[in-house]
Amino acid sequence: MKLTHFSLLVAFVLQGVYAVPNLPSNDLKPRRTSSILINPAAQPALPSAQQAASSSASVGLNLTNIQGDILIGMKKNKELFFFFSIVDPTSFKSQLGADILPLITSTTELLAVSTQPNTLVNIAFSQRGLTALGITDNLGDSLFTAGQLNDASSLGDTTSNWVSEFAGTSIDGVLLLASDTVDNINNTLSQLQSTLNGSISEVYSIQGQARPGNEQGHEHFGFMDGISNPAIDGFSTPLPGQAVVAPGIILVGEQGDGTTRPSWAIDGSFLAFRQLEQRVPEFNKFLIDNALSEPNLTVDQNTELLGARMMGRWKSGAPVDLTPLVDDPVLAADPQRNNNFNYTHPDFNLATDQSHCPFSAHIRKTNPRADIGGSFSEHIIRAGIPYGPEVTDAEAASNVSSTDPTLERGLAFVAYQANIGNGFAFLQQFWANNINFHTSSVGQDPIIGVATPDGPRSVGGLDPLDSTRDITLNQDFVISRGGEYFFSPSLSAIQNTFSA
Repeated sequence: MKLTHFSLLVAFVLQGVYAVPNLPSNDLKPRRTSSILINPAAQPALPSAQQAASSSASVGLNLTNIQGDILIGMKKNKELFFFFSIVDPTSFKSQLGADILPLITSTTELLAVSTQPNTLVNIAFSQRGLTALGITDNLGDSLFTAGQLNDASSLGDTTSNWVSEFAGTSIDGVLLLASDTVDNINNTLSQLQSTLNGSISEVYSIQGQARPGNEQGHEHFGFMDGISNPAIDGFSTPLPGQAVVAPGIILVGEQGDGTTRPSWAIDGSFLAFRQLEQRVPEFNKFLIDNALSEPNLTVDQNTELLGARMMGRWKSGAPVDLTPLVDDPVLAADPQRNNNFNYTHPDFNLATDQSHCPFSAHIRKTNPRADIGGSFSEHIIRAGIPYGPEVTDAEAASNVSSTDPTLERGLAFVAYQANIGNGFAFLQQFWANNINFHTSSVGQDPIIGVATPDGPRSVGGLDPLDSTRDITLNQDFVISRGGEYFFSPSLSAIQNTFSA
């Protein structure tokens, strides 16, 4: 059955499954027998549907009203980001309620294989998109209102590196389509394009996918990702060492969100999207050229040690704070242990000792734990995915990334938060890019930090034998290709405000 046959507004029924009169809900969202998501052992597992229902009831969260991508973290297998412009607002609003809303995937649906759709469909809108739809309410987030291009200099971006579509002013929204196969995604996209023909136009798209084989869950530099996402009170049970945040840190209008919002915005979240190119051959060459000199380690081990201290974790996901000199894959694969640290140790001076983990390490810069008291509100849910192919033999041999745009690789970075200025933008500007964060002249984050103005940067603490030694990075290994800020509304808002 084609999407164009849908003509009636969706009604909410038990467990967040949608029904249209005279049309079985299973026809709307064909169900699965295997999970749409990946579940690497190192990453925190999602709660079961029963666990989430019990937890959410205790704080009043309505998981059937929250779009599914927001709370699941970095669990997608394949994902397409389809950025669009609204050409015919009147038609689009009608189609949004009648044809698109029945396909929007809620959080509840993703927590059990039996309720997962063949393809996750979520949608979010830029400020330009809200304006095009006649939504004039102030959402209380100035960075969202102004857009990411206006924020580029504060983030340290060089806009000449931006993809032209992000540097323009034509993106009204983004469709997020995720599944376990590209065919599922392409079939769903084809249906959506057919249904929305004439009301939207494609501006840009990025296809992401989990890396193959044993690299599943790892980003392109090779490090396991997504371990340190916080637990949301009312959604998941925290693991040892995992931060617990009030739902209003991530979800607009919920407990912990101190900003005044329009009532319809509750259960939405601000989506910060970034296309982050990763220059993998250059990164690997830098590690070889600057390998550390720890006694009793081979050259290869000292090379890996430098990378681990830059990231704050070994490639397996094991934190250097718990295993400073050698990787421990068994620890890495144990969620009860791999996040249970806060940089403190017995007989240890937290303010000066970098023997376990450098102050500048990526995961320490972006989640400082005990460095600032252990409890803070600057948290995000990271829900990105790698994009682009694996490094080619020619690139590996030359230690230089190809200039062929089809070989560009990196991270389609997604961060959800209730306040961009207290979430993603804060972490990038005031922690990652700040050479004095934690202590004087520690340097920028060696992975995602950038110097302003652009140029070489010195990073301290990377050498465990001499924490006063600075190592110079003459190039950035992560290049911002631009992005945009969006608002991901609740399902009830899509029905009652966006399509009304």
